[in-house]
Amino acid sequence: MRLVLAGTPEVAVPSLRALLASRHDVVGVVTRPDAGAGRGRRSRPSPVRVVAEEHGLPVLAPDHPREPAFVEALAALAPDCVPVVAYGALVPRAAREVPRHGWVNLHFSLLPAWRGAAPVQRAVMAGDDVTGATVFRLEAGMDTGPVLGTMTERVRPRDTAGDLLDRLAVAGAGLLVQVLDALEDGTVHAVPQPDDGVSLAPKLLPADARVDFARPALAVDRQVRGCTPAPGAWTTLTGRRLKLGPVEPVAAVPDGAAPLAPGQVLLVDGAVLVGTGTTPVRLGTVQPEGRAAMPAADWARGARLDPGTVLGDHSPGPAGAPSAAPAAHPADDEDPRA
Repeated sequence: MRLVLAGTPEVAVPSLRALLASRHDVVGVVTRPDAGAGRGRRSRPSPVRVVAEEHGLPVLAPDHPREPAFVEALAALAPDCVPVVAYGALVPRAAREVPRHGWVNLHFSLLPAWRGAAPVQRAVMAGDDVTGATVFRLEAGMDTGPVLGTMTERVRPRDTAGDLLDRLAVAGAGLLVQVLDALEDGTVHAVPQPDDGVSLAPKLLPADARVDFARPALAVDRQVRGCTPAPGAWTTLTGRRLKLGPVEPVAAVPDGAAPLAPGQVLLVDGAVLVGTGTTPVRLGTVQPEGRAAMPAADWARGARLDPGTVLGDHSPGPAGAPSAAPAAHPADDEDPRA
C-alpha cells in the first residue's frame, strides 16, 4: 500500500522506520510545524520530519489539517492509508476520507482504557501491572474507533513513563506493520470497543506533577515515575522549585530516628529520606532551579539543610486519579485528535 505517516515526536520514529523497512511504500509524512525548543526556544523540526527528510520523503506540516491546501496536498500523494502515531492535532473528516483505508492510529494503551493524550503516564501513576498498544481506525470521538489489533506489555516495578513508552514505541511499530499488512490482505476486521472499562488519560500539566508528600509512599513513587521525564515531578523548598527524579519507598526510618512528617527531610547514611503519609521515600536525583540534576546526597550537602526541613506545602494537589467516565467528544465532533 501507499502510506503517508502522520506523527511528530520521537515516539513516532520507530513506526516510521518500521514502515520504511516494510513491504509498503511510504510516500510522505504529515507532522506538526517546526516549534521552539531548548532555552533559546530556537525553532527545530520534529523528529519525524528529520527522519523523513533523511529519506527524501515529502513533508506536509500544516498549521491545521483542516486547511483545504493540506487536504489537497494529501490527496495528491494518493495514500491508501494514513497510519498515525502521536501526530498531535485534530483530523477533520475531509482529511480522514482521502485514503481508502482511512487513518489508523497506534495508541499506547489497551483501549478503551486510558483514552487521551497521556496513556502511558496515567498507567504508571495508577499502578497498572499490564498495559499495551492498540491500533484502531480513526473516527469522530477521542480514541473511540474500532480496534484492528492489540499487543500487551508488562509494566515493570521501577518503570518510568519514559522507560515504558520507549518499549511500547518499538513493539507498537511492529504491531502497526502487522495491521497494515492485514489491511492490504483483507484479513483483519475492525472490532468495536466495549462500552465498559473506559478510563481517561488527559494531558499531564505541571500542576499534576507537583508532589503531595501527604499521600502514601506508593502513590508518591508512582506519581514521580509517571511524570518522568515529562512534565517532571517537582516540589518546593523555601518557595523555589525542585525537580525530582524517581524516588524509592523504604520500609521505615532507621532505628532510633523519629518518624518523619510528610515532606520532612532526613539525611542518613548517605541517603536523603522524605516523609510521606505512610513510610518515607528515598530521593534519587534533585534539580534545583537553574541548575543541572544531581544526586540527592550532593544536593543536600550543598543546600545545608536545617534539621526539620520540610519540602512542599502538602495541601491536597490536583494529581488525583483521573475520571473513569466516557470521554467527551471535541467541540467539533468531526475532529478526533490523532
